[in-house]
Amino acid sequence: MTRVWVPLFVAAQLAVATAAIAAPDTLSAGIVGATGDGIGEVTLIDSPHGVLLRVQIARGGLPAGAHGMHLHAVGNCSDIGEFKLSKGHINVDGRAHGLLNPDGPDNADLPNLIVREDGSADVELFTERVRMDDGPAMLLDSDGSALVIHANADDHMTQPIGGAGPRIACAEINR
Repeated sequence: MTRVWVPLFVAAQLAVATAAIAAPDTLSAGIVGATGDGIGEVTLIDSPHGVLLRVQIARGGLPAGAHGMHLHAVGNCSDIGEFKLSKGHINVDGRAHGLLNPDGPDNADLPNLIVREDGSADVELFTERVRMDDGPAMLLDSDGSALVIHANADDHMTQPIGGAGPRIACAEINR
């Protein structure tokens, strides 16, 4: 009888341990370009300390070079080519724009996306300034949020968007 209970006890302990190490909350969203065509995908992975973002742009998706990239307050990219319905940056802390700004960065600031000559990009980056669905700067609030990619590089200092220029791509971050 004892031989039956030991394996059951071990199996129960493993199940509890596995549940305690649950998979992180992950969300993927398609990125649309200025013409409304799908050009890539962003995957967001929640962590205890922030959000890991994986941005993948398909060949020919964007012009080569550096492009400012920010998290915007509303998950709406339906105004193709403008992407203004995504509103402004997530900035619950009321800080100045710019990763290099002594009065910044705001919650939305991210490094530039560097696009290869063939128009593709693959990057993984981490931000501690937002969370998926916990805290004041959450991406998955009632109106979601958006990843917005700009035409030019972000200088990480100039207000309000680092000279990054027009919005050329957008991904709706919603459940």
